[in-house]
Amino acid sequence: MRIPTGYTAFLLAFFCSILAPNTAAENTNNHHTGHGLTLYGKLKYDPDFRHFEYVNPDAPKGGTYTFGFSNSFDSLNPYIILGNPPQNIGNLIYDTLMTPAGDEPASVYGLIAESIAIPDDFSWVEFRLREEARWHDGSPITVEDVIFTFNTLKEKGSPVFRSDYADVMEAVKTGDNSVRFNFREKHNRGLAYTMAQMPVLPKQYWEEREFDKPTLEPPLSGGPYRIARVDPGRSLTYERVENYWARDLPVNRGRHNFDRIVHDFYRDISVLYEAVIAGNIDLRWETLPNQWVKGYDIPAVKDGYLIKEMLEFSGSTFYSGLYFNLRKEKFQDRRVREAISHAFDFEWINKTIFSGQYKRVQSHFENTELAARGKPSEAELELLKPFRDQLDPRIFNQPWQLPKTDATQAGARKNLREAVTLLREAGYSMKDGRMISQQGKPLEVEILLWDPFLERAAAPFIDNLKRIGIRAKIRQIDTSEWARRMRTFEFDMTQGFIQPMPLSPGTEQREIFGSASADQQGSRNQMGIRNPVVDALIEKIVYAEDRKSKIAATRAMDRVLLWNFYSIPTWYAPGIPVAYWNRFGYMDVKPTWGRFIWIMSHWWVDPEKDAALKKYLNETR
Repeated sequence: MRIPTGYTAFLLAFFCSILAPNTAAENTNNHHTGHGLTLYGKLKYDPDFRHFEYVNPDAPKGGTYTFGFSNSFDSLNPYIILGNPPQNIGNLIYDTLMTPAGDEPASVYGLIAESIAIPDDFSWVEFRLREEARWHDGSPITVEDVIFTFNTLKEKGSPVFRSDYADVMEAVKTGDNSVRFNFREKHNRGLAYTMAQMPVLPKQYWEEREFDKPTLEPPLSGGPYRIARVDPGRSLTYERVENYWARDLPVNRGRHNFDRIVHDFYRDISVLYEAVIAGNIDLRWETLPNQWVKGYDIPAVKDGYLIKEMLEFSGSTFYSGLYFNLRKEKFQDRRVREAISHAFDFEWINKTIFSGQYKRVQSHFENTELAARGKPSEAELELLKPFRDQLDPRIFNQPWQLPKTDATQAGARKNLREAVTLLREAGYSMKDGRMISQQGKPLEVEILLWDPFLERAAAPFIDNLKRIGIRAKIRQIDTSEWARRMRTFEFDMTQGFIQPMPLSPGTEQREIFGSASADQQGSRNQMGIRNPVVDALIEKIVYAEDRKSKIAATRAMDRVLLWNFYSIPTWYAPGIPVAYWNRFGYMDVKPTWGRFIWIMSHWWVDPEKDAALKKYLNETR
């Protein structure tokens, strides 16, 4: 890449971090146009790139890829609060304005939009659409479709979209093929990146239907696949669109190689495992540690036909934790939440139940430079000091650490004694073996679970809670009911998850942790966090002027969340444990970011491997 001349030092630094400096960039009237956008370093790929490095541009098309889920579905609309849609259906049947690269942490390149323009003050973003963009019925994808999508998602979509687009005032047509999003405030660097990844929906299809109602009718779409077959709750088949308009774009060349992608759904996780071993499922993301250790000691693995591999994590991991529902009066006092946290003995659970396979989650931004570690830095302290009277004093001079044990019952006693002390400080007293509040109410907890395996991990936690006078029980429900209850906040405690955080966090933090989303059913603020300090730090993250400031603000917010014990951080695997049948081809260079293993868009069916596998399975059955 050639660095452009004639800029001030400020503009040069700015464009090194936002738009790729290259000879194809147009710089006029204080706005800058390019083929891509990044929020982390520089764009890897030049304007004339032909394909991503991790794909085979000559990969053969054909075959079927089958992935198994241990849940169900009852709707094909992934953009609304109601219903339980299949995982990532939108990535298969719809296109976005721009699409992420699989080997960059926070970069997007043109898909429906051929270029992006941003002014110096970030007050708007404009996209120029490709004239050749088409829906599957042959009609053009238009600016009107983009504007309709924006307005519909903001008005009728899930709270995720209402939060993400809250600072976008309007979408306006600026030309036959160009659309501009005007922002409410200036200098929000991440908002353009958010809008670049907005899916585009067909106006002519959805304006005649009730968008905010679940449906099992396959919609008109425009992505690399269309829905071919629906077996409600059990199976969903996608077929590759032969005349897909974007198949030869640089962002798609060598991708979307399977003729069919089949997603099968199993309510019993043990049946799903048997389906993999029998060869009915091509790939399994193994979620049971003991099964990962012992369940694949079979001839097919030893013979090299079933591959057992730990895919490396790169970037943020999933955050998993036992969520407190802060809307419940009994969880309002931080000391109660901290006391309950002391009863969770991760070390014993990991050794005894997980065969030592998991690591303890220590941050909402685990495995990144954004995670709070050690004592707060000077930059973090400057952000935290104005809120000193609202914060736990330990946050200013102590590193945050989870209660630990030596994985023995004796080791847990110290933590349980500390838990009792905290409960007494919160006004509880022990009577007849029960923790009783000053109002005479016993402290009781119900833990809502959807996976039978999680019950094994929760059982010793329940036992420890009973030892400190808390009556606790487990309620096991299916995944659909669990998803509904999470949307409507009907739980005491539950095992919750947050998708891996972006390396350049922004407005999405409002919807995950902000007070405004605490009572919005369907929001990602499932814990119900309402904390003015968190709100203020989120704004520091959103409007950070440089990377250093964003890191400091994110770490400070992470500390506030952790020291308030809004959840009990649980565990994560050191990678993504998968087992897959050896019938696929893929490049030695693998994507490290945004790897959706239920799609595997950079894989293809290798004819020779496929034939050898079929022969092996026929001979061994």
